[in-house]
Amino acid sequence: MTDTQRRGRRIMMTPGELDAFLAEQRTCRVATVGGDGAPHVGALWFAWDGAALWLYSITRSKRWTQVRRDPRIAVVVDDGHEYGELRGVELSGRAECVGEAPRTGETCAELDVPERLFAQKYFGTTAMPHDGRHAWLRLTPDSVVSWDFRKLPG
Repeated sequence: MTDTQRRGRRIMMTPGELDAFLAEQRTCRVATVGGDGAPHVGALWFAWDGAALWLYSITRSKRWTQVRRDPRIAVVVDDGHEYGELRGVELSGRAECVGEAPRTGETCAELDVPERLFAQKYFGTTAMPHDGRHAWLRLTPDSVVSWDFRKLPG
């Protein structure tokens, strides 16, 4: 699933810490590549299923257009205010569209788990509301780098 993290092994998250962190955080920043090669970064809500990051994006957004043209993305989820509290994860790879776009709720077994996780996390329900404006992007990361400065001595 991921490259081995070489730098910062002392402060990297364990798999369990990574799963817990991604389950509790609410906002990520997604970087896409424009047609001219320029980066574009925007915030999104997400769900993590233990293997993939699921992004629920508006299909008429700049992000959606860029991902459809060039699926390479990087995503950062971070937290902390003081230096010794900083922690986060960077995931990168290629995003792929799953289900219909825009999503209207047609049966799609691949979306059962991410939609349940997303609905619980953001709406406090088990049923995913569909607005006909959003669709799912799945990032199964090629690379995951994490840090937790709370692990630094002193």
